[in-house]
Amino acid sequence: MKYGFSQRVRYLKSSAVRDILKVVNNGNVISFAGGLPDEGLFPVDAVSNAYQKAIQSNRKALQYGETEGVYHLRQQLADRMKQQKKIIRQPEDILITSGSQQAIDLFSRIMFNPGDVVLTENPTYLAALQVFSSYETNVIPVKSDQDGMLENDLEDKIRRLKPKCIYVVPTYSNPGGKVWSLERRKALLQLAHKYHVVVLEDDPYGDIQFEQDDTPPTLASMDQNKYVLYTSTFSKTVVPAMRIGWIVGPHQIIRLMTQAKQAADLHTNAISQYALVHLIQDFDLDQHIQVIRDTYYQRMLVMKRLLDQVNIDGMSYIEPKGGMFMWINMPETINTTVLLQTAVDHGVAFVPGAPFYVSDPKESTMRLNFTNATPDLIEEGMNRLVSVMKKAQMQSNEKAN
Repeated sequence: MKYGFSQRVRYLKSSAVRDILKVVNNGNVISFAGGLPDEGLFPVDAVSNAYQKAIQSNRKALQYGETEGVYHLRQQLADRMKQQKKIIRQPEDILITSGSQQAIDLFSRIMFNPGDVVLTENPTYLAALQVFSSYETNVIPVKSDQDGMLENDLEDKIRRLKPKCIYVVPTYSNPGGKVWSLERRKALLQLAHKYHVVVLEDDPYGDIQFEQDDTPPTLASMDQNKYVLYTSTFSKTVVPAMRIGWIVGPHQIIRLMTQAKQAADLHTNAISQYALVHLIQDFDLDQHIQVIRDTYYQRMLVMKRLLDQVNIDGMSYIEPKGGMFMWINMPETINTTVLLQTAVDHGVAFVPGAPFYVSDPKESTMRLNFTNATPDLIEEGMNRLVSVMKKAQMQSNEKAN
């Protein structure tokens, strides 16, 4: 049967992370693959109470709602962003979305024509690349190091390619876990203003910081000319199933995104929005986030300690200062996509790094998640993984000889 699909389906691709999770969730495998928070840290009682209050205290929680989102929630978000991120925006410039993933999609829907250029890092967030590809954009990587995009290459590509947008995850990035320096953030903003380019700042991990007062300010807080859109989510700090994200930015862009959302799903789940209003009012969310930070920091240290004991020439990583991931560079002779099958056979899983690249993928890279396993499981899983790594290195050395 021929169904006559649109040409756009050619650009739809399955997520490598999702495909791996389907495999590892069916067996006795310790998974460092998914970007999952720990279910054991979910504030179950507080969330349950918040939903009960939402349903019992306000019938509007069960009704169709405004596409922009519940106004009280948008006011709370404006207050939290001002207090914690120094982002000063009005509730009218905030759109509540079904996770920050929808924010990226709605932004792309109203901004991009086929062939439009998007500049980003290499590697970068896989699901954002999927969205940009689905709108037939031309995603171009900018040369980067651990401090962020290199200014000269960024300006050269802005001048030559005239991008519609620059997409960045500058704080505890996925997959690299890096933090842009203040100097690189300033340089990006200066170029965005100079050439009138919109910046999409994706910040799902910004609250999971391990060292206080050690992270540069958000791009959105430094933006005086309103070129930056900022999106974040409660999926990492409350529960993913609520699917509550938001985006804030120039009023004209948010207005058009709101119209696009009307056509997509009318509005984000109203019950979850009202529940989140009660959760923020009645629950010490900041203390809960501190517990998450402390717990994930200790788990990262367990993983780091075991990686430090590995004696493999050419292997390297940088200790993350926050977020959920460690990015590993293996010797170039080791293909981590091939290594994954061996690892799964030995009861451990990770995500090969290649799918996160826009182009010229480094086949010897991998991403490890340290938030979804207890320290004991991290220890056991890393022992399995290190064994697989060492065996792969020995086989590589034998071939070379």
